[in-house]
Amino acid sequence: MIETQQLNSLRGWLERQNNILAIDMHKGRINAREFHSVYSRAPFQFLKDHDHHARTFPSGRKSFLNSASHPSAQRASIDYRSRMVVLAASIITKTGKALVSRQFVEMTRIRIEGLLAAFPKLVGTGKQHTYVETENVRYVYQPIELLYLLLVTNRQSNILEDLEMLRLLSKIVPEYCPSLDEDGICKVAFELIFAFDEAISLGHKENVTVTDVKQYIEMESHEERLHNMIVQSKINETKDIMKRKASEIDKIKLERLKMDKGTFIPSTTSGPLRFDSNGFSDLSSSGGGGFGSNSGFGSSIDLDAYKPKARTSSLPTPAKGLGMQLGKGQKTNQILQSLKAEGEMYVDDVLPNSGPSKPSAVALDPIVIALEENLAVILKKDGGLESFEVRGTMSLLIQNQDDTQLQVQIENGSNQNFQFKTHPLIDKKLYLDENILALRDLTKSFQAGTPSGILKWRLQSKQESLVPLNINCWPSISGRESIVNIEYEASRAFDLQNVVVSIPLPALRDSPVVNQVDGDWRYDSRKSILEWSKELIDDTNRSGSMEFVVPAADSTAFFPIDVKFTASTIYCDIKVLAVVPSSGKGTLKYSGSRQLLVDSYQVV
Repeated sequence: MIETQQLNSLRGWLERQNNILAIDMHKGRINAREFHSVYSRAPFQFLKDHDHHARTFPSGRKSFLNSASHPSAQRASIDYRSRMVVLAASIITKTGKALVSRQFVEMTRIRIEGLLAAFPKLVGTGKQHTYVETENVRYVYQPIELLYLLLVTNRQSNILEDLEMLRLLSKIVPEYCPSLDEDGICKVAFELIFAFDEAISLGHKENVTVTDVKQYIEMESHEERLHNMIVQSKINETKDIMKRKASEIDKIKLERLKMDKGTFIPSTTSGPLRFDSNGFSDLSSSGGGGFGSNSGFGSSIDLDAYKPKARTSSLPTPAKGLGMQLGKGQKTNQILQSLKAEGEMYVDDVLPNSGPSKPSAVALDPIVIALEENLAVILKKDGGLESFEVRGTMSLLIQNQDDTQLQVQIENGSNQNFQFKTHPLIDKKLYLDENILALRDLTKSFQAGTPSGILKWRLQSKQESLVPLNINCWPSISGRESIVNIEYEASRAFDLQNVVVSIPLPALRDSPVVNQVDGDWRYDSRKSILEWSKELIDDTNRSGSMEFVVPAADSTAFFPIDVKFTASTIYCDIKVLAVVPSSGKGTLKYSGSRQLLVDSYQVV
């Protein structure tokens, strides 16, 4: 009886409060936003759950209604807010198919699918409203191309806050999904769910912006990056130590193997060794038949430290007084034959001394002018040229300090579409008028012993005829296998050396089956790359092909294809006519080189 009286009293108070709010709004004392905010927080939930809350009412109704700090009033306000929530944030199709849906209250899958499936039937055509209400829920939505961004809320929620929340989500979705279609939404479904969680917490809007949401999801950490850099540096250091240790172990094994065969040949010796009564000695230092110290086999070393080990060799001990004669014993010949089979060099007997050998010095011209071009090409796998760029450099290397003051006379061909640029210290006017590359300040000189760039050029084009090497790749699926046919066609303007075509492959257990190849091939299992190589492409083999088989895979798995090569011909038609001193008297001896290198060459 007491609970019924308290319930009737509360109902009457609510009606009076609503009338007062409506009058205040009509007279302009409060605005519509304040009215909806207060009205939406009206304690209607007490009418539903009065069995629990009626026991918390004080005996005096007036003291409860006028005391905002009373514990019962605080619990009541918390309960109101907990009921004014967003039930779900979803992205659906026009037919009601759910692509992404994030629920913020406990709700079964059947329940949310039923709510989302019923929404398209409630949306009227030709109406400008952005919300639809039913008996239990309210739909707040916004069309995004062929989809709907939808908020499902209860009817007690604040419609103004729901609209603000919907606008925030409509800005977040394009940030993570550039293509607003069904496929694009499904690809970034988890990213959208994480973003919705940052914008809505327990059904209520968080005070965040789009920038804040992106920052929270990225979770970039300076400490994490620093930790990863430290870990990577330790890994690299460990790899270097491992390589050094492996190299040392290989050297020790090689030395032991040679000792077991009755000889000991250090890896740094400059020439073949012979064995005499005094131990080991270097033939390159005893006669003209050996290799000199400048022959490219390294510098000579002192072998006295190895004499005790030579005494313990497995060669037969000769009889006393007979001495040792190299090349006379049968067992000695067998040992030397075994060394010969392993690729070691030896001499059967002491060669006649024809005088000390004179090292041949490498002849270097006093001035070297190098023309080098770097090529960057991107070809389309379906045919056509996407980009083509050539960057060239003329560099000057002077050996002698006396030749540092000089001028380079050049001749330029047609060179259409080429862009030339001189070094800032070069006299540009002299170059444009007379094709002479010289320093602007005649009192200065070029550096000796260091290559110096004096001229650069650049070419960009869309002409496919300029491409030195065309690559065509044709993957096709046959049953459970992919048959890949790849071919090349080289331009007649270039002879290409050291050509390597690297084709990416899907992860394989075994090597691919190569049915036919013009040239050589190698499979790198670590990088899962098939390398097709040819030492030279000239007029005898301007075209070639290869066919291999791998397990069935998508055609995109075989791209991009990388190509590397070199050539002694360059694109720019430029010649060096002479090199003269700055004084203009006489000429200087020089040599030149031309080289075309690949910076980036891909088929995508």
